[in-house]
Amino acid sequence: MAEKESVIEVRGLYKIFGPRVSTAKKLADEGVPRAEILKKTGCTPAVVNAEFSIERSETFVIMGLSGSGKSTLLRLLNRLIEPTYGEVLLDGEDIAHQGVAALREIRRRKFAMVFQHFGLLPHRNVLENVGFGLEIQGMPPKERTDKSMQAIEVVGLDGYANSRISELSGGMQQRVGLARALATDPEILLMDEAFSALDPLIRTQMQDELIELQARLHKTVIFITHDLDEALKLGDRIVIMKDGVIDQIDTPEGILTNPATDYVRTFVENVDRSKVLTAGSIMHKTNVVANHKDGPQQAVRAMEKNDHSSLFVVDHDRRFLGLVRIDDALAEAKKGGRSLEPILVRDVATVPVDANLKDMIPLARESKLPVPVLHDDGRFGGIVTRARLLTALSSETEESS
Repeated sequence: MAEKESVIEVRGLYKIFGPRVSTAKKLADEGVPRAEILKKTGCTPAVVNAEFSIERSETFVIMGLSGSGKSTLLRLLNRLIEPTYGEVLLDGEDIAHQGVAALREIRRRKFAMVFQHFGLLPHRNVLENVGFGLEIQGMPPKERTDKSMQAIEVVGLDGYANSRISELSGGMQQRVGLARALATDPEILLMDEAFSALDPLIRTQMQDELIELQARLHKTVIFITHDLDEALKLGDRIVIMKDGVIDQIDTPEGILTNPATDYVRTFVENVDRSKVLTAGSIMHKTNVVANHKDGPQQAVRAMEKNDHSSLFVVDHDRRFLGLVRIDDALAEAKKGGRSLEPILVRDVATVPVDANLKDMIPLARESKLPVPVLHDDGRFGGIVTRARLLTALSSETEESS
């Protein structure tokens, strides 16, 4: 497997507002609470010793309550806010040492921002709003129009290019903001509470559309939210902040199953984990697997040895082919058959490794067989039995009761 590439690395990053930053830093490093630091120094530590890297094409979610420092941290990444201490490396180069002109070029070419309140120009139509960033870059009108129309199509606003902003719903206006960001073809999308101002139904739709867009475009997305359900749905990894300090960085499952602090634990205690925990997290390996080249006699032997009445069949790359049942294998062996092909059942319900437990409940009810779990390329990963699924769901119920 190829090693993942970091596009942003943050090292010892601080942002301290106020007159006595060195004293405030010392107190923050000693773990003194923010309120006490403010009282003693007149300074507010907005971000304290942040350390992390962001992988290329990752959706990296930074979450916390109001005042946690999440939006400040976002703006430190493209130097809209100047860091007090520390480094922000973009493709290995510290942007803190860039001059004004170079920094402006980095922002234009590498970053694009999508804001909570859209930031659209009411006197311009959709096409003109989407092309605004390209206009600032000095792109010729014809090329600007072509790129803007492509972005409008990507976000599902075909036919609205000439519409006035006031004619659009909140969700459509947010799509315009997203299209404006995508039109410049940035490597990194910075999204600050981008869906927070939307009605719940529209917000859910926008989350789904962002997931679909990311599957196609593979941008590096840094998404700010105060909503844990949104963070769990969107994030490949999640940062949870409190009073400027990062409490935990982990995958959604890591956040749910192994909260690092009491503060994180309070965030996750009321989450419906069946919507977030996946087949991959509860599946287990099984020895009851046959290779496509095996014959019925070998299949019978494997089932007898493991006391199973069926087994799954994979090819030489471990891609899932189907299953065979003991009765069929015995009959085929008695006939002298040498291949599993005539008795291979291909119509077998499977789930991907990222299927959530909630979606697996109907499948578990309908099938008495273990459910095969497949990787994205079709490789067989393992199985989820009804017992394991029900145990995982009952554990969640017990913890939330």
